[in-house]
Amino acid sequence: MTETNNSQASEFASEAAKIAAERRCTDIAILDLTGKSPATDYYVIATGTSDRQMRTVADEITDMGKELGFGLYGRAGYDRARWILLDFVDVVVHIFDRQYREFYDLEMLWGDAERIEIGDKQNETSD
Repeated sequence: MTETNNSQASEFASEAAKIAAERRCTDIAILDLTGKSPATDYYVIATGTSDRQMRTVADEITDMGKELGFGLYGRAGYDRARWILLDFVDVVVHIFDRQYREFYDLEMLWGDAERIEIGDKQNETSD
């Protein structure tokens, strides 16, 4: 990935996190996996409060991705809304319900990844 593409991916990850925060997701994290994962450069991870809210966040991030030139390569978990995965290749968005977030603990799995701070700290706290 070129530095320009990485910069665009970083910007997209930040915008996806902002959408999650604006829609009241909690525990929002961006993990920089550049050079650590052969599959993607950034994970955006958020916890939703209901299946409806999680789908809304997924839809809005997908629409924003299209506007920024990031086509959706794959989507999983949308119907059950326990763990919605949106694959934009360079950025993968994970929207979990609380139980699945705790069980899969992606931050622990990628513990060596740099965690990028989110501007709105109030949305990172648990209920």
